[in-house]
Amino acid sequence: MPELTFDVRWPDGQVQSCYSPSLVVHDHLVAGHTYTVRDFARRATLALDLASERVRETYGFACTSAAATTDQIAAAASSYDAEDWVTVVRIWPPLPDEPAREAAAS
Repeated sequence: MPELTFDVRWPDGQVQSCYSPSLVVHDHLVAGHTYTVRDFARRATLALDLASERVRETYGFACTSAAATTDQIAAAASSYDAEDWVTVVRIWPPLPDEPAREAAAS
């Protein structure tokens, strides 16, 4: 099962690296895009829940790493105002038909 990592820049400039056991994150987040904290947390949680379910369908058990990433995102998000901005800096690997993109350093 292909996996990926995605890096996000929180409102205070901290960058967090996140893990997903599935490429489904590409369906919910876009490298270089900025989201409100609320929207990012919702999108990331949905993507990671779907990724974990794909692991369950393939291996018979959920992905604890996806659950841990969801918890880490929720903990980080709770430190900011829901309307603050989060940038998805990078998603790796990119989909085969997409060029690798990274947000310009701010």
